[in-house]
Amino acid sequence: MVKGQNVSLASLSEDVGSVMVGLGWSSPTGEGDADVSVLLLNDDGKVRSDADFYFYNNPVAADGSVQLLGKVPTEDGDEDRIGFDLTAVPADVERIVVAASRYRGARFGELDDVRVVLADAGGETLLRFAIDDADEVSAIIFGELYRRGDDWKFRAVGQGYASGLAGLATDFGVDVDDADTEDDAPTGGEPTSTPATEDTTVPGTAGADGRGVAPAASVPAGPGPVLEAVPAPRRPADEPPRQKAAARPRTAKKKVTLPARPAKTLAENDSWKQARLFPVSALKSDRDREMRATSVLLSVMAQVPEFGRRLTAAFGAPAGRMETFTEVSLPHGDTPRRPDGVIRVERAGKLWTALVETKTNGNALKAEQVQAYMDIAARRGYEAVVTLSNDVALEGSPLVDVKIDKRRKHKVALWHLSWAEVAHQAQMLIRHEGVRNAAHAWLLQELLHYLQHDNSGCHGFQNMGPAWVPVRNGIDDETLCQGDPRALEVVESWERLVRQVCLRLGGELGQKVLPVQRSRRGTDPQQRRRRLADQLCFDGRLQAELRIDGTPGVLALTADLRTGKLRTSIEIPAPEQGYPLSWAKRLVRQLAEAPADLHVETLVDSETGGPRGTLERLRPEPGDLLPKDSGVRITGFRLSLFKGMGSGRGNAESGFIRSVDDAVQRFYTSVVVHLDRTASRRAPAKETTG
Repeated sequence: MVKGQNVSLASLSEDVGSVMVGLGWSSPTGEGDADVSVLLLNDDGKVRSDADFYFYNNPVAADGSVQLLGKVPTEDGDEDRIGFDLTAVPADVERIVVAASRYRGARFGELDDVRVVLADAGGETLLRFAIDDADEVSAIIFGELYRRGDDWKFRAVGQGYASGLAGLATDFGVDVDDADTEDDAPTGGEPTSTPATEDTTVPGTAGADGRGVAPAASVPAGPGPVLEAVPAPRRPADEPPRQKAAARPRTAKKKVTLPARPAKTLAENDSWKQARLFPVSALKSDRDREMRATSVLLSVMAQVPEFGRRLTAAFGAPAGRMETFTEVSLPHGDTPRRPDGVIRVERAGKLWTALVETKTNGNALKAEQVQAYMDIAARRGYEAVVTLSNDVALEGSPLVDVKIDKRRKHKVALWHLSWAEVAHQAQMLIRHEGVRNAAHAWLLQELLHYLQHDNSGCHGFQNMGPAWVPVRNGIDDETLCQGDPRALEVVESWERLVRQVCLRLGGELGQKVLPVQRSRRGTDPQQRRRRLADQLCFDGRLQAELRIDGTPGVLALTADLRTGKLRTSIEIPAPEQGYPLSWAKRLVRQLAEAPADLHVETLVDSETGGPRGTLERLRPEPGDLLPKDSGVRITGFRLSLFKGMGSGRGNAESGFIRSVDDAVQRFYTSVVVHLDRTASRRAPAKETTG
């Protein structure tokens, strides 16, 4: 769509009673982000009340019409998604405005690929609108849904606000209490109301009596006449009690996060183990692990709304009350089927249902089982089948092949979750983003402890597959030929491993970590993997790049199967001002705590290459990083660590997967964290993350 264009949703799909709106953007520096918001407007173009303003402190409508679902990983990065049940929108709501805002002085002009997409209940994308002129504004109206008779239409708006979230909300009639400090203000613009003083309790927060009542204003000390106290007038007996003013929406985020360090244990010695809500010691068989893991996960999803919404957002699950079930018997021919779990969400008197099939301990999904659940879901009018295993799904390479009967009018969506993604989402909530209830945070912590236990079987991608050893042998003896299908299997396993490394590192850091693909968007994924497989046969290397929020460059990872070495590296640009010797000295000072075997290479605009050496040798003489030819221009520096590569295909101590995880973790914690993060430059235009 183009700016100002509108379209009827009914002309795009037959299934638009519920729609999913996704707001997305990318950041050249990896540091950019924004918060989404929704406003319900009446025929006057104003909210009916402050309750019609939905944002991070008010994410769900009581009637299920609006639900902010949070960030969802996509092929192009992350996308903030909003679920709308248009059948539940009150009759006096004429328009629904969808917006986003930046904070701490940031502007949308610093972001790339600012866009909005809209999909129907089946997950099919119906429209896309790209905003190319988001300059010095801190809030943008992306688009709006509005009524025309009995139909809903979408209009591409793209209107910017320099006054941020508070200014945007105020224009639509919201009475905003913007009592934020510079550190936590999400609006990014000028406040539209006076901040609260120390003697004022902000409406919507607890006062001295814990009930949200503002205390009396303090009287300043100092000389002045002493006034006689005047008793307050009594209210007549027949006068009805006054209604307290409704609390105004507060744009400061209030979340509960767990402390970085647990409290000191009261155990007498290390042999004492804490009692766990979800014990794993009794698990012996794969079936036991599957049943326990499914029950634990679904139970926490139902009890912690933020977590349940986070996991089901990509599946098209609507807002509403969620209930989960295990070991449900469903008729299927002569033998009833028992899916591992069922998720049901009620919204406006309607039910959304997904069947869940779980695998643990590296067991593969069975196509026959999944096909049976797809058939059952289609016959019973269920919306989705969700598979859950240690494997990681890849675009264009399904984990199981199922046949879809196109003659059926009812469509069933097939989705996949990795246990690594489940753990990632739990980590992000309890350690970094926070939840609204301390008990919920504790539940998520218990879930995470369960998933990370050795006996749970929920450890994510753990095996490079049967082609790993033959391919390594073929590279060693130079018998691996281009076009060998086993090389393609290894490339797919490598991509799964890299995605899992991103999830684990991102969960620990609380930052977005995404694989970078050096190809144009829209390229066929299988074609890209075949090209990488041919490259593996030619030079014996597997390569990947990771974009980590807040780092000055891209973290490159290379596994050289010929030498058995892993290389982790990062290229940082040369400063735009100053002298080369000052650059070298400053870099060595930043790396004071980095490993002595770190390799440092000077990047120059010459084919001969620049000087290089280990940090141990360069520390006393940083000037050795300067080229001898003073006419050669320094463009940057490359920092690299090398380590031996595991020989096994699995995740054991000597396995390849463990060695890759350890290499990335060591390089980030010992090198990248010490670098100046303000030195980042814009990434090349051809680079995409996904």
